[in-house]
Amino acid sequence: IGHVANGDMVTLALIQGVVNTFVMFFARIFGNFVDKVILKNEDGHGIGYFVATIFAELVLGILASIIVMWFSRKREYKADEAGARLAGTGAMIAALQRLRAEQGVPVQMPDSLTAFGINGGLKNGLAGLLMSHPPLEDRIEALRRRG
Repeated sequence: IGHVANGDMVTLALIQGVVNTFVMFFARIFGNFVDKVILKNEDGHGIGYFVATIFAELVLGILASIIVMWFSRKREYKADEAGARLAGTGAMIAALQRLRAEQGVPVQMPDSLTAFGINGGLKNGLAGLLMSHPPLEDRIEALRRRG
């Protein structure tokens, strides 16, 4: 409910679109630079353009995902606050603790799904940067500090 009230889905979609636009734009600039300046191609777009563009899209796409997921994690705290206002802080903490308790049962999930961080998953490194949700412990602690 907090996500709907805060307009998170629309905002996240807009941010993703803007970030993707920058990725495509700068990847093509990089592709043109490699093709024209480094490889000295004078005839349209050569193979250097396409290889460099794809490479830049991959690298910039990962960086863009880190930005979008950072925003998503921040909005998750706001949604938790909205849920706490509606249901009460204690009820919201209890709901998150229930989710955490259900995570106590070992579930083998592929790393590609664990990176979303909904089930606790990896907190550190690149996987931590690509988590869409903060770890439940951090969310519970934020609600406790909020009071």
